[in-house]
This record gives sequence, structure tokens and C-alpha cells, in this order.
Amino acid sequence: MNDFSSRWGLALRLARRDFSWRFKGLRLLIICLFLGAAALSAIGTLEGTIRGELSSRGQEILGGDIELRRYGQPAGPEELVALQAMGAVSGGARMQALASVGSGDDTRAAPVQLKAVDGAYPLYGQLTLRDGRTVGAPPRGEAWVDPGLLDRLGIEEGAQVRLGDTQVRIAGLIANEPDRLSEGFSLGPPMLISEATLDDAALIQPGSMARFKYRVKLPATADVDAAAKGFEEQFKLGSWDSRTRDRASPGADRLMANMGQFLTLVGLAALFIAGIGIAGAVTSWLDSRRGAIATLKVVGASSGDVMRIHAIQVVAASLVGVIAGLALGFLAVPLLASMLSGLLPVEAQFSFDVWALLRAAAFALLVALIFAAPPLIAARQVTAMALFRSAVTRQKAVWRAAAWPVGIGIVLLFALVLVGARDPLLNVWFIVGAAVVLALLALIGFGIKFLAARLPRTGSGLAVRMGLAALNRPGAPTVALATALGFGLAAFTAIAAIQTALDNHVENSLPSAAPDYFVLDLPSGRVDGFTAEVDRLAPGSAVRSVPNMRGSILSYGPADALTWVDELEDIPEGAWALRGERGLTYATNVPDGNSVTSGEWWSEEEGASQSLVSVDEDLANALDLGVGDTLVISLLGAEREATIASLRRIEWDDLGFNHVLVFSPGAIADAPHNYAATVSLSPGADRRALLGALVREFPGSAVIEVGQVLRQARDILGSMAAAILAAASVTVLAGLAVLLGAIAAARARESYETVVLRVLGASRAQVLGALAVRYALLAGLLALVAFALGGAVGWGVMVQLFDLPFQPDWPIVFAVLLGGAALVIIAATAASLPVLRARPASALRSL
Repeated sequence: MNDFSSRWGLALRLARRDFSWRFKGLRLLIICLFLGAAALSAIGTLEGTIRGELSSRGQEILGGDIELRRYGQPAGPEELVALQAMGAVSGGARMQALASVGSGDDTRAAPVQLKAVDGAYPLYGQLTLRDGRTVGAPPRGEAWVDPGLLDRLGIEEGAQVRLGDTQVRIAGLIANEPDRLSEGFSLGPPMLISEATLDDAALIQPGSMARFKYRVKLPATADVDAAAKGFEEQFKLGSWDSRTRDRASPGADRLMANMGQFLTLVGLAALFIAGIGIAGAVTSWLDSRRGAIATLKVVGASSGDVMRIHAIQVVAASLVGVIAGLALGFLAVPLLASMLSGLLPVEAQFSFDVWALLRAAAFALLVALIFAAPPLIAARQVTAMALFRSAVTRQKAVWRAAAWPVGIGIVLLFALVLVGARDPLLNVWFIVGAAVVLALLALIGFGIKFLAARLPRTGSGLAVRMGLAALNRPGAPTVALATALGFGLAAFTAIAAIQTALDNHVENSLPSAAPDYFVLDLPSGRVDGFTAEVDRLAPGSAVRSVPNMRGSILSYGPADALTWVDELEDIPEGAWALRGERGLTYATNVPDGNSVTSGEWWSEEEGASQSLVSVDEDLANALDLGVGDTLVISLLGAEREATIASLRRIEWDDLGFNHVLVFSPGAIADAPHNYAATVSLSPGADRRALLGALVREFPGSAVIEVGQVLRQARDILGSMAAAILAAASVTVLAGLAVLLGAIAAARARESYETVVLRVLGASRAQVLGALAVRYALLAGLLALVAFALGGAVGWGVMVQLFDLPFQPDWPIVFAVLLGGAALVIIAATAASLPVLRARPASALRSL
């Protein structure tokens, strides 16, 4: 123990005396760790901040400890009694509606997310207005609205707007709506009214697509999950969906899970790529210090002393890079949050997340250990004479000696990946994949050396012959350069593939031939009148209307062996339709955009007299359903059973009406319901006149302009694409650092060989040409490999992480790859220019 302490104490004193705080030779190491630590700390802190906000504000975001909701039917007397027995209750309705001003052709209308609340609202948090008032439900005949509604209608606060059958005064502008996040996606700005005002508007009729919500404030000692489950079991046929304060916004949780996972993988990729640069930087630094190391050996320092002295200096430089990276990552959170402002569920503030910072620091230091250990051990194992004559002496293999520190680092890295990760298996496979790619690129580097030694040299120019010889000479950095170039070019390719795939998805998933209007809650008895009104004002326009209901699947399968949804521990993958209520419809004929793939569609007579259903084939495959099986649903509190008559393939991309379940009229047509409709206008149709007429004649229906929805979707996808591009650019910076590290690591030997060539008569132009040829050959060969690797990474990000189609613009990807290769050749050649300035005398003295 004393010997151990004294050895390390001596090493610390010598390292401190010899250490330069200008970090000469170790700056690249610091840059690599700085980039990786900054990326991981920023990502971890941002994700921790968002999750902390969602967790700590769960009651406020949800509006209660429990929320129970269903479509089309308010709670009955028994259900209200059960709710009130749990605690304080706040109920209300949510629906899409249309607010309008003006009259005739001067009518201006905008869709709103109507929110009717009772006097108990809000149970948690505060509803505040821009004028500073803290309020609850607005008085009868008044509304609190989002300021965006005023902009859309061109009105001021205090104006009257038409809502259904009544006029409502805009009495205040919302500054903070505590439960806004839990309301989910909306097709318009929120408008809060009282339940009395909703009754005056007469918007809710039998079959309306209103969603009734009830929030409950439980006693402090109550079991939240047990209370929610107990209510659902008590009213099994009620089609109730529940949420608790622990999962106040599942959509936000899923968003942060996917985005956080992607950003974490970006940070790990940057750190892993930078690790190769770390190895090159440490190798280059130790090579530049061979005179000092030899002097230590001559005066009696052991190999262990040499390693300890330089390990301390590497650790010191690593800590500087990591600490600086952590600081920048922490300070960059607001900037990163602003870039993702269109995607983040809550506002991100400064938050000191100790775990995120410690985890980022541990990742960075472990990568430093894994990649810096081999060159440090190499410096320990060589003799003083070999160090003095390193230009002509090969070093011994060090991997056996480096196996312990590298192995320990890898084990700890895997352990850190598994601790606290949202998807540990994905992270593990990512690291395994990165290691496989690293090994593949190294093998390609060895293959290039092998081919360079055997290619014919006759007939080639001097620069070409010298470039080929440089790839296979003793000590040539071909493997390191191949690894660096491969990673760098793959990063260029992956970014281009992801960016163009996102751009194509935005264009392809939002069709140009979409209908002009969606109409919700069209009374079933007025469908013909609606069609006639559109034909009168916009002749030649196409109107499509379908019955529109909401229901939930209770059970499915063979009639004698039904599977009950409430007994499932986990929802099968792809069976999203089992979660809560879904849209239902009935039809006599096969819906447009659908094709029967199994079974037969019912005839008009069969459809009217039998209880049949046609199921989306993807859902059928997920649930192992077939023709002849049984489906049991809950519709407005009643249980209905139907036999599966056919399976259908649905064209989801036309923005039309697509339902996973289409019933025969005889199955559900007798239930109260309204219709939904689409309107595709003829060229030259007067939009303003049509909209004014529809608002007057159908005040209880919501007319939604599709163009506005498409713009909103494009904005969201555009923000997502920009965020991915910005985050992935970190890997490009890391790739450039790796390339510089590989070049720096070979600079000493390059300088020596350049001097030898110059002494033998080679000109500077010939030496520079040889360097350019070497990098051009490497870049050309590795561009092909990078094209495949980058494409695979892009596919994984788009398909596996974001569940989006992978359809990149390959010509653009290839052009970016060629541009990246050209940039790499220029940068690498420019970075090698200092070897041309090497003085022959100083280089020859080292022999």
C-alpha cells in the first residue's frame, strides 16, 4: 500500500510539474470529450426537465387525480353518484365547433375546441386571463378564448360571436389554462364556456361527437389506480376511458420517449465517434513526447511510472473537456428547447439534473478510458531506445495488456446504458452495432493496405505511386484513417437520408388532392339538405357523407372462445383500436379507398337484416381474427355483437373517412348518431358564400377547413426535421474531430518520411500530390461503404424510432456524400500541409 501510494504520489508530482495548462497536444482530446459530454448533458438535462415538469404537475395537467371520459353520453345518475363518492368532481364536455361573425357573404368563421366546464373547474391549478384575473367557468353567455381566435376572426376582445344557436361575448383572453396539455390535439384554438351556455347553443344532440370528461379530486390517502379501475369495473358497459395523474399526458410521454431516445443515440454516436479521435489524439501526443519519455527512462523511471505520469495528465485534460462540455450542455438547454418549441409538451426551464450530468460525465470518461488506454500502455511497454528511434522501430502489440482496462470500461459502459435508459435493449444494440461498424471499417482499412501492396505501379505517375506506397508502408495510419473517414462520410449520408426522407414524408403524407372541408356533427335527417345546399352554391363540388359514431371493442375471437379486452395484461402490438373508444360507421357498399381482401361484402338485403362487420386487415392480423369470428362492442352503453364478414385493406393517405370497423346497417344503424362529411369544391367555387350559408343553415355542425390542418401538420413535421438535423450535426463535428485526430496521430512519421523524400529529390508538389492521392483513394473507396452504413442508420431512425416510412431522395443523398468526400479530401490534405514545412536537420537528428 505504501509503495502504491508513493508511486502514484511521485507520478502526480512529476505530472504536475510537466503539465502544460495550454494543453498542447491534448486539445483534440479535450474537443472530442467536450462535444460528447455537451451533447449528452444537454439531452439528458432537457429530457429530465420535461419529465420532471410532467410528473410534478400531473394533477394540474390532468385537472384532477383521475379523469374519466367517453363520447356521446354524459354520466348517468348512478355513475355521478359513484364519481362523487370518490371525491370532489368537475365535469364538462369537449367538442369541435365553429365560431363565426358577420352575416351573408361577409361571414367569417373559425373552428374552435369548445370546452364547457362547471362551477368546480379547475380542481387543480389556476385559470388566468391576460388582464391578470384568476377565474373559473365564465358567466352564461360569455367565453374565455385563446388570443389566436381573435386573429382568425379579425375581432377584438368584447366582440360577439355566433356559437350554434346563441351569441357569445368574448369576455377574456386566456393566459394560462392549467389542463391545456391533457386536452390533446385540437383543430382550433380553445374556447371555454359554461355548461349553461352550451345548453343555449344547442350543439349537443343525440349522436353528437361530444366528449364528456369528469375529473375527480381524491383524498390524499386514496389509491389512484385502484379508484380508476374500480369505477371502470363497476360500469363495464359504459365505454369509459380513464387516466390518472401519473399519466396525465400519454401522448407527451410517448413523444419524449421517442425524441429522448433519438437524441440520446445521437449523443452516444457523437461520443463513440469522438472516441476514435481520442485514441488518435493521445497517440499523437505521446509520439510528440518520446524525447521526454526517453529522458525519464534514462534517469531511472520505470515503464509503470511513465504510464502513470501520462495517465494523470490525460485524466486532467479529460476532466477539463468533460466539465466544459457539461457546463455548455446545461447552458444550452434553453436554446435546444427553443429549437424544439413546436414539439415539446411543456416549457423547459433551467434545471440542475444531477443524474443527467453525472451520467453524461460517466459516459464521456468511460469512452476516454476505452480509447486512451491502448496508446498509454503502448508508451509503457516500449524501451527508451525504441522511443528515441520510433520513426524506424515498430511497437509491440499492446492489446493483451490493454484488455483489462478496455474490458472493464466496456462492461461499465454497458452497465451505464442499462441503468435509467428508457429502452436499454435498443441502446445496447446500438453500442454493439457501433462496435461492429468500427471493426468492419478497421477490416476495410487492412484490406486497403493489402490491395495497395499488390496493385501494379508501372505506368503510373510518381504522385500515384507514392500515394499507393504510403497506404501500405510500415506504420502507415491507413486503418485509423479508414475508420475516421468511414464514420465521417457515414454521418454525412445518414443526415442527408433522414432529412430528405422527412421532407418526402411531409409532401407525400399530406396529399394535394385532399378535400377542402371536413364537416362534423351533421344531423342525420339533414344530410340531403346539406348536399343540396353545397350543389346550389358550388355546382360540381363533391360531397361524401358517412354515419359517425364512437364505440369500444369489448371482446373478439371465435364465438365459443372470446378474448375480453379488460382481461388482457398487454395490448397486442398493432392492436391500437383496442385502446378506448374508436370511430364506427355502417355502410351498404364497400367504402371508397377500401378493398376486400378476405371474405365477401354483404348484399343490401343481408346488410339490412344481419349484424355483420368488416375489419381492417392489419387489425385482424394483430388480433388473429378471421372471417366468421365474433366482435363485441359497447355503443352508447349497450353491448352489440357482430359476425366478421370480411377483411379490408384501407388506403389511409387520402385524408378521407377511414374506419377500422365498418358495420352493416342492421348492426348499429338504429343507435342515435350524426354524420360526418367532406366537401371537395369545384374550380372557381365561392368559398366565402358557401361557408356563410353552411354556418347559417347548420349552426350545430363544425365546418373545418382542411388547408389549415395541413399547414399545422406541416409545421409540426418541419420542426421535427429541423430538430433532427440540428442534433445530428453533432455527429458531423465529431467525425471531423476524428479525422483531424487520425491525421495528427500520423504527423510525426509523415514529417520524417517527407524529409526523406525531399532529401532524395522529391518536390513539394509531388509530396502534396501523393497526400492528395492517398486521401482521394481512401475517400472514394469508403464513400461506397459509407453510403450503405449511412442508409442503414437513416432507415433505423425513421422506421424503428419514429415509425415513419423511409423514402429518401437518393440523388440528393449521393450528391451530399460526394460533397462530403470532396470536403474531407480538401480538409485532410490541408491538415497535412505542416509536414511539408518540416526541417530536414531536426527530423534526421531523431534517427
